[in-house]
Amino acid sequence: MHTFLSDFDWASGVAVLAQAASGAATKPGSFDSLRDWMKGADRITLLTLGSMILCSLAAVTVAIERTLQLWNLADASHKLAEQVRRALYRGAIPDARTACQRSKSPLADVMLVGFERLGRGSEDALRAAVERERQRMVLTLRGPLWVLGTIGATTPFLGLFGTVVGIMGAFRKIGESNQAGIQVVGPYIAEALIATAVGIGIAVVALLVFNYFQSRLARMSIELRLTIEEFLEDLIDAHLKSPEPSRKGPEGKATDGKATDAKATDGKAQAKADSDEEAA
Repeated sequence: MHTFLSDFDWASGVAVLAQAASGAATKPGSFDSLRDWMKGADRITLLTLGSMILCSLAAVTVAIERTLQLWNLADASHKLAEQVRRALYRGAIPDARTACQRSKSPLADVMLVGFERLGRGSEDALRAAVERERQRMVLTLRGPLWVLGTIGATTPFLGLFGTVVGIMGAFRKIGESNQAGIQVVGPYIAEALIATAVGIGIAVVALLVFNYFQSRLARMSIELRLTIEEFLEDLIDAHLKSPEPSRKGPEGKATDGKATDAKATDGKAQAKADSDEEAA
């Protein structure tokens, strides 16, 4: 091995590789050359390249799916929040709930939890229930983003694996032919370099897309949390200002508590009148 490294003409080898690469790029039948290379390439190297190509297709699929899912989410959530806010300012809680039921925005499900929990417990319980639903919504929005992170972390190692296999093939070919020329080791070194380049390229693109979606979802999560906090404040204020059905009768007259007090007063007056008659 040491003799090979010391006796190998590296300058001539690099020149031959450069000439071969330039000729392959300008040759009309480069596709045929690629097909011939694939026929003579090592199976493990081809399997590695195929795995990385599948990873790239998966990354593209996830990126398109998340883009379509989050495309109009911010606008739809802002529009729904404005409709609910205007309805709550008027004190029309049923109208605000109807707007949430008609909306397809994920924010509507969070707000509907607030309407369902309103008046059923304390204010802290209401806020806790809405916050739990908001966290579920954020997890749903993340979806399969973990696939992008996994691809970005694993494809460089797949490329490194292909590189190791290519170098092992080059050394094996040297042992079989007892020659150390560039014609012997060139194809195997090329396989190793192709696997490395493909793995690094896919990883860089996948990580860029992953970080973009992570940043966008983090910003969107903060905006949704602020919107939901404003919604809860408006909802609680509207609930406190709205008249309760048990406080007024069908004609707006006092009922329940006031009626009970009136009956008690009439009972006391009747008892006093009876006692006066007995004394007389």
